[in-house]
Amino acid sequence: MSRLRALIGPSILNADLSQLYEESQKLLNNGADYLHLDVMDGHFVPNLTFGHPIVKCLRSKIKEAFFETHMMVQNPEQWIVPMADAGVDQYTFHIEPVRNVEDVCRKIKENGMKVGVAIKPGTPVSDVEKYIDLSDMVLIMTVEPGFGGQQFMKNQMAKVQYLREQYPLLNIEVDGGVGPLTISCCADAGANMIVSGTAVIGATDQASTIKLLRDTVQTSIDKHEQK
Repeated sequence: MSRLRALIGPSILNADLSQLYEESQKLLNNGADYLHLDVMDGHFVPNLTFGHPIVKCLRSKIKEAFFETHMMVQNPEQWIVPMADAGVDQYTFHIEPVRNVEDVCRKIKENGMKVGVAIKPGTPVSDVEKYIDLSDMVLIMTVEPGFGGQQFMKNQMAKVQYLREQYPLLNIEVDGGVGPLTISCCADAGANMIVSGTAVIGATDQASTIKLLRDTVQTSIDKHEQK
């Protein structure tokens, strides 16, 4: 990758899950760059969503879109092969419950997926920095993982800013409470991959909201590259 791109990946967590395909296709039609699929096991986080069978069904109808699964699970290694089989492009997992992060990263790549490493708000950025060479992306959570609709944690931007300064071409994703009111903060800190759930799903004009998020981030990227 020669330069960063602003990428908007709506989370379908707050969508009507009984209409998962229709909701997902609508987001893509309205300009989403990728789909962010939240997988929760009721152990690592106190919520339960869906697993690889649902992702596989969605992939059977949506052939081309980039799927990122955000694995908020206690044992991410357990689901690598099933998610690869389901057609996932990027497997993003939390490092907190994992004993051997390097091994998980290696197995994800062996199964043909990109690697995303994620940390919760209480986890120091130094804990994830050691795995950047093994990863394609770092996800900085800006809420506590597990539920949508939480308030954005601005103090997490220090982690984003540090990573951007140290790793100019690293894909840095933020997730949680991100929308039109908080996107400038994320963009200025250096995030280029934006997960937005409630703000996009509930927007009266999804296309305009997605465009606003992307344009804000891309403008910040372009400004930084011109320095």
